[in-house]
Amino acid sequence: MKLRNAIPAALAAALALTTAACGGGTSTQATESGGKSFDFWSFSGINQKAAVEDYQKKNPGTQIKLTEVGSSVETAQALTTALAGGKVPDLVLIQGDDLPKFVQQPQNFNDLRPMGADKIKGDYLDWVMSQSTAKGGEIIGIPTDVGGMAVAYRTDLFKKAGLPTDREEVGKLWPTWDAFIETGKKYTAKTGKAFVDNAATSVFYQAVNQGPQKYYDPSGNVVYSTSPQVKTAFDLAIKTAQAGITAKQSSFSEGWSAGMGKDQFAVISAPSWMLGAIRRNAPDTKGKWDVATIPGGAGNWGGSYLAIPKGAKNPKAAWAYITATQSPQGQLGHFVDSGSLPTTPSVYKDPKLTGLKDEFFSGAPIGTIYTDSLLGLKPFLIGPDSSAIGQELQNAITNVEQGKGDPAKAWDTALANVKTAIGK
Repeated sequence: MKLRNAIPAALAAALALTTAACGGGTSTQATESGGKSFDFWSFSGINQKAAVEDYQKKNPGTQIKLTEVGSSVETAQALTTALAGGKVPDLVLIQGDDLPKFVQQPQNFNDLRPMGADKIKGDYLDWVMSQSTAKGGEIIGIPTDVGGMAVAYRTDLFKKAGLPTDREEVGKLWPTWDAFIETGKKYTAKTGKAFVDNAATSVFYQAVNQGPQKYYDPSGNVVYSTSPQVKTAFDLAIKTAQAGITAKQSSFSEGWSAGMGKDQFAVISAPSWMLGAIRRNAPDTKGKWDVATIPGGAGNWGGSYLAIPKGAKNPKAAWAYITATQSPQGQLGHFVDSGSLPTTPSVYKDPKLTGLKDEFFSGAPIGTIYTDSLLGLKPFLIGPDSSAIGQELQNAITNVEQGKGDPAKAWDTALANVKTAIGK
């Protein structure tokens, strides 16, 4: 996803509409209905509508005005604008990489401790909960999911290429990312087709999320330019781009979405939430996909938080939604329904999770595959500029992949662009 420096016209219109509602009719209705209604901003592409409708069915009389603002980046931009203008939603979903800059300004959000967050914070993974906790102890968000990682692959295309199709055997093909690239070369040499969708997301963004230090050190210092983890992941992605094994389809683009159902690539690195995107974009490929262990075995990409901005008209209704939908059993239900991996370790051994097999993905035991990838993770600190840093690094890789950038100069170009973007 390309980071946009300005809110697009369509987004501005949606923002204006929603903020107007916050100051007018919707807020009045919420007050008149006893505070059971509220405005909710989410990013698109994750079928938030289904969760909202389910909640409303279970809570008659509750009215939720859901606005899917745009991408996660656009939603964060819209929230920043709303906070500055003083008209905010009652509830907002914030992607994990965008959260730190909001945590630095806890005065803009309701501290969830008085509402009961202190009593339930132990339900969630410590390292996930810590990311929404400000220096003063304020808790501004409750985690909704994490993004344990794996690789989704097409069994039918692997078979045609003479590669194994059993998920255990496939995982053994790539114990390392270098082995993953070599497997891709064999596939492309045999079929003449692309092996993986792209280098920037499916290689760099997976590999960079697998170690203990990413763009920041544990003390909060910016270290993207000197972190071995970052440089190694970047070099692997450039190597992938130069190997000629990618479809050059940027993640979340229209071509990428269409390519899933047109056999344009056989592999996509798939954090748990990506499975839903594959189902939506390529419904006719049911039973042709499977899921194998990612090179390196562990990692996390993604995860989001629900927060209640200061100035929300209906914070109690928003908190009721959070506690009902993000309880351990609530998160387990989301995983069974949509693949959103719980942040609540108490359910990791629940038979509903351990026994879950996804028929779209050839009966893959996704519950155990994804929780295993989390249990081996060494958490890294996400900082206020993590999203911007990652975007510029990916842009440089994409330029090489598209033939617009010099591989020998890509790293230096990326560093220069990051420095311009964040000022350090």
